[in-house]
Amino acid sequence: MSSVAVLAKAPVPGFAKTRLIPRLGAEGAADLQARLTERAVATALAAGIGPVTLWCAPETSHPAFLALAQQFGVTLRVQPEGDIGRRMLAAFEATAGPLVLIGTDCPVLRPDDLRASLNAVEGGADAAFSPAEDGGYGLVAAARALPALFEGVPWSTGEVMSETRARAAEAALSLALLDPVWDVDMPQDYDRLVASGLMRDRRLP
Repeated sequence: MSSVAVLAKAPVPGFAKTRLIPRLGAEGAADLQARLTERAVATALAAGIGPVTLWCAPETSHPAFLALAQQFGVTLRVQPEGDIGRRMLAAFEATAGPLVLIGTDCPVLRPDDLRASLNAVEGGADAAFSPAEDGGYGLVAAARALPALFEGVPWSTGEVMSETRARAAEAALSLALLDPVWDVDMPQDYDRLVASGLMRDRRLP
């Protein structure tokens, strides 16, 4: 059975969206994180791929996570220790069938994007990615855990996607690249989010 994993930080002031604190304040940045997490979960469910698991950091007990579990019926799990590669790999290792994994930083992702990634994997690709404009990626799908794509990658740099492609080539893994996305990490990204109207149904900070 296919499924979706959403990796999310708890919307704790000073812990989430720290690079937006100078613009929004710690409380405002945390509030934005809560809204982005809710949107990511809603997108995952709307894709209709299968069960959705919300992988929480640092723990599942934050009221925002508990509220999402109650509202949407998603399963909560704790992200393990380690870098983002270790945490993504753990989600794949915990899943028996094809998995689509997203974070909360790419509100531009649509349910169709998640379905397209699953279709690419079911069509024969070892993994599918939505590259991000900053050199990373906002979505990854695979039918099984692929450690070569997640271990030792220079995370939080502009080389993530290019290094991932190089590692895939070395391991003879075929990749499908989907439409590019953009993250909401920096003040200019927040301005773009406001201008996009993607979250006009909810008041932004």
